[in-house]
Amino acid sequence: MRLCLAALVLVVGATPATAQWLDRPWPGIPRTADGKPNLTAPAPRGPDGKPDLTGIWNGPSPYAGYDPSNEKPWATALVRRRQQEYFRERPSFLCRPSGPESDEYAGWRRVLQTPTAMAILFDDLTYRVIHMDGRALEANPAPSWMGYSVGRWDGDTLVVESNGYNDKTWLSPEGRPHTEALRAMERYRRTDFGHLQVDVTYTDPDAYLKPWGFTARLTLVPDTEMLETVCERSSDQWPSRASAASAGAVTVPLEVLARYVGVYEGHYGPTRPRTIEVSLEGGQLIAKVTGSADDDGGPIRPLVPRSQRVFEGLGLGYEFVVDDKGVGTELVEIHISGPYRYARKK
Repeated sequence: MRLCLAALVLVVGATPATAQWLDRPWPGIPRTADGKPNLTAPAPRGPDGKPDLTGIWNGPSPYAGYDPSNEKPWATALVRRRQQEYFRERPSFLCRPSGPESDEYAGWRRVLQTPTAMAILFDDLTYRVIHMDGRALEANPAPSWMGYSVGRWDGDTLVVESNGYNDKTWLSPEGRPHTEALRAMERYRRTDFGHLQVDVTYTDPDAYLKPWGFTARLTLVPDTEMLETVCERSSDQWPSRASAASAGAVTVPLEVLARYVGVYEGHYGPTRPRTIEVSLEGGQLIAKVTGSADDDGGPIRPLVPRSQRVFEGLGLGYEFVVDDKGVGTELVEIHISGPYRYARKK
């Protein structure tokens, strides 16, 4: 299920799980010799011969990339502010619909398909309707949280165009904004019975220099049901700025900070490459993270000194390992899942 502040899986009463249909086999689906769903079987098709996307799907957060050079200056400044405020205004953290945010392609959803319309029902009780009756998008729709969508078939690929989003939602967990000029293009391909690929492209000339996007990969979750996930406590009471974290900061001389500036490379986890570029801006160290495919706080982190070598960066710890001249040779990222070491390359 999608990550959401204080999200709760609500199950009415004390009814046992078997009464919640969580282990009820789906009839009429392909199965292997041992009775398990055959996820590599051919994709089912509807009466019109097109792939039928109906089902319960789940998937990881897609990595939408992060390229500040593609942003208009106002968008870059807003991303930086949102990061420094610990993402407290993220719609899902405020118990509001996430709209077109890339993480909407992660987690659970149920797809219902008919010849004239498709509904996507999310576990947070929001939904989308994709009209398949040949209508065109309106030129000046009333802005909404989830936008308006029309779809058409291009061979076996469902092409969906959407517009009419309000500007209250984000495009990524890192805080990338959009305007009401946003248009989204999705291409859905059910490659076999158990796998669905969605290629997403965002176009917003008022916020970005060129279109950008990502690929989401979803897996069918058969023989079960989708439980609701409801955000019940918002982030309204979070500290409004990272200055709250600066209350216990110590003073580190600029000449010491300058010795830590450089590019550090390593792996986040066993196989995921990661680069952390440390720069000195306005008397403060800034860590720019690239190669991160997870939602752990965004790629740009102001580093608040806790000691001469230990810093806090938006909830994570960073410790510089130095040589006998005090020059940084390694950067240790202190994470809840364990410390990760990055060697200085330049």
